[in-house]
Amino acid sequence: MMNHNAYETLRVSRKDGVTFVTIDNPPVNLLGVTVMTELRDLLSGLAGDDTVRVIVFGSADPEFFLAHIDMTATPEALAPLMAGLPDGVNVFQAVGEQLRHQPQVTIVKLAGLAHGGGAEFVVAADMAFAAIGTAGLGQIEALMGIVPGGGATQYLSERIGRNRALEVVLGGELFDAETAERYGWVNRAVPADELDAYVERLALTIAALPDGVIAAAKQAMPPRDLTEGLTRENDAWAGLIFRPVTAQLMGAGLAAGAQTREGERDLEGLFRRL
Repeated sequence: MMNHNAYETLRVSRKDGVTFVTIDNPPVNLLGVTVMTELRDLLSGLAGDDTVRVIVFGSADPEFFLAHIDMTATPEALAPLMAGLPDGVNVFQAVGEQLRHQPQVTIVKLAGLAHGGGAEFVVAADMAFAAIGTAGLGQIEALMGIVPGGGATQYLSERIGRNRALEVVLGGELFDAETAERYGWVNRAVPADELDAYVERLALTIAALPDGVIAAAKQAMPPRDLTEGLTRENDAWAGLIFRPVTAQLMGAGLAAGAQTREGERDLEGLFRRL
């Protein structure tokens, strides 16, 4: 049995075959080193637990699901996450790839904002449901002088098509729940006051299916092998991330309030104003 109390940034509970994971990393739920480490550890532990059939991810903060990768993370801090990475993926892509290949059904309950790496986490899950009026998704990397490096170029191209993926990646806009649903980025936009009940009902329904049904469905519909595409994405990201202009934009963004609650509420606007 896993020791869920050992996590600093995750709250974990179980109910009838469903594991509920609540991300809790104040002030804005940054996808930092600790969160990534704990998510990968949790997913690894659950992968071999046949009593868990569904994993639901939510947030302790109704305003922010996952903000984005922590822009202050250093190579030294990220180094432990690089140990044992799957071939052809970087430390950020590894989180999404582990989620995509999880044997359980994975569901994101998106009540608030998800930017950058947070939005990549959403699209890597098997399903995602977004609250109307409060949820938002955005890939902001182009506004910082880079491209996504955590799987978005591949996941979005597969999920919503190349043309819309280019709009998302290059436009840098925040997408509301209804638009995300129309594009296919999330399964469904749900009234905010119904989101919790809807997702829990669906998760418990799936978890109660007869033995073998979930495994058979996931075997019949496996995640596509994106190794070559992820390598291309990593090469494109690595070719931009160390440029002086990128460091200047990230530094200016942090100085202007990125990674604070006020700044994260309009992160796209913050970077457009730089």
